[in-house]
Amino acid sequence: MDRLQDTITLLGDLIAFPTVSSDSNLEMIANLAQRLEDIGARVQLQHAADGRKANLFATLGPERHGGFLLSGHSDVVPVTDQNWSHDPFQMTERAGKLFGRGTCDMKGFIAASIVKAQDYASMPLNRPVHFSFTYDEEVGCIGARSLAEWLTAQDIRPSVAIIGEPTSMQIVEGHKGCCEYTTSFQGLAGHGSLPDKGVNAVEYAVRYVSKLMSLGEELKGRAPTGSRFDPPWTTINTGALTGGSAHNVIPETARLAWEFRPVQSSDFEYVKSEVERYASDVLLPAMKAVCPTASITTEVIGEVVGLEPATVNEARDIVMELTGQNNADVVSFGTEAGIFSGLGMSAVLCGPGSIEQAHKADEYVSIDQLAKCLTMLDGLSDKLHG
Repeated sequence: MDRLQDTITLLGDLIAFPTVSSDSNLEMIANLAQRLEDIGARVQLQHAADGRKANLFATLGPERHGGFLLSGHSDVVPVTDQNWSHDPFQMTERAGKLFGRGTCDMKGFIAASIVKAQDYASMPLNRPVHFSFTYDEEVGCIGARSLAEWLTAQDIRPSVAIIGEPTSMQIVEGHKGCCEYTTSFQGLAGHGSLPDKGVNAVEYAVRYVSKLMSLGEELKGRAPTGSRFDPPWTTINTGALTGGSAHNVIPETARLAWEFRPVQSSDFEYVKSEVERYASDVLLPAMKAVCPTASITTEVIGEVVGLEPATVNEARDIVMELTGQNNADVVSFGTEAGIFSGLGMSAVLCGPGSIEQAHKADEYVSIDQLAKCLTMLDGLSDKLHG
């Protein structure tokens, strides 16, 4: 059987599901669930609170602790305002590359995993192999965090997690965390000629940004000794600031979107406490002195823990054996791996496609990369029945 062609065909089917994070993924999840049920997998769906999305968790092999978890997220980023050369939700092959939204991030790995599941199902498995396909990874790993709670409640404990993010099939054993927030400022409107009579929400938001910038510089001096990340320190980014309506009106409201990517848990605690202290002890008293109802509120969009490199990492060692590589890297982008690691699994990233192609117009994965992924998953067979 030509598993590579099967994977390409299935990938085309998956690309046709426009699972942008703002939309439902239920049709794609139902398709994957049916494929897994047809080969005898035990499939369970975990729906989001609004019922519009779901995680899929499936198992082949014995019902016991341990075994392997093959994981990918079903959602993709939007294509709005991107200049695609063809329909992004209709996969196109050109010069050994497969183009389409989600081809590398990360439906290529999902397709390869489903195709290999057919082979695993025909084997006498001594260790379970689990499949985890989540929702809303791109907007804060919401599905994976919910799945983690469910796995804990069900007392399901895989021991090795392979997350197929696009790493060009290189082994990645660590990544930074990713913490995203929206901070809202409620001030007091007024005429621009009387600034002392109002509370300028935009100006207070700018002062908040200045604090973030100051912290960003300070964090450079907190980089852990020997940090392998690029850059080696925790970073802070201001993504968007909106507010105001006219030149001569004191803006009553402002919204600030910002993020930081901690390299260590101590930086997470430090940044959070510093910005909260600055807002409550410096900005708010000045705002309330003019308008007692003024406020600063912060919404947590997502707080995704990092994957800290570990001296002992079974997942890394196994994937090294399967791929023939003898080293592992770290990356700055966030994934679901830290969530699975937090459940006690050893975790590693290794998947087809390059992160440089993700989120862009004309995203693609090469057929060669899919072939390498299948080779890795072929090697996993010996681990499952050995």
